[in-house]
Amino acid sequence: MNDLKELLDNNREWSEAIKSHDPEFFRALSRQQTPRYLWIGCSDSRVPSTQLVGLSAGEMFVHRNVANVVVHTDFNCLSVLQYAVDVLRVGHIIVCGHYGCGGVQAAMENRQLGLIDNWLRHVQDVMRAHESLLAEAGDEAARLDRLCELNVIEQVLNVSRTTIVQGAWGRGQELAIHGWIYGLGDGLLRDLGLRIGSREESSAAYDDAVRAASGVSAR
Repeated sequence: MNDLKELLDNNREWSEAIKSHDPEFFRALSRQQTPRYLWIGCSDSRVPSTQLVGLSAGEMFVHRNVANVVVHTDFNCLSVLQYAVDVLRVGHIIVCGHYGCGGVQAAMENRQLGLIDNWLRHVQDVMRAHESLLAEAGDEAARLDRLCELNVIEQVLNVSRTTIVQGAWGRGQELAIHGWIYGLGDGLLRDLGLRIGSREESSAAYDDAVRAASGVSAR
């Protein structure tokens, strides 16, 4: 028995539905890729990036990993970023985390899960950098919410400091980085008030976002 038959059947139904609405959709899509956005998000199966913002195939370039982390030695993420910025010339990079993130929670609780512990050290670095803010958040659930937000803020800053983004700004390319977070409990995206559109904006925008970080959030 093919356990994946349902998925293949769903794909055929989806394809037929698209073609019945727009017979030229796939032919046009196969000829070009012109997304305006790069989404850097979490691998969590409950956070389907394109679906959340109501976009169709071809309208958003996507990179996902556990806890939406951007590390300067992660050549997978950097390759996606470079292609999006230099080749596709996206205008916006959205770093999107989510409340109730299992990776962030594992980092906060210092769980021993195996290989992934090394990856989650980056989230623990965020936790250590903001110990006082997290201590003020209240109970454990509130601290997790705040750490999810602060992790997004730190990753936006990391994106802004890459040679790829710095190079784009240096040659006058229009490019902005945004920090968002998604509520699993209500399906809503929240703007964390962090937008960096130039080298000059980076430090001030980051400081403002950290000050505004709230520990009382919908999960």
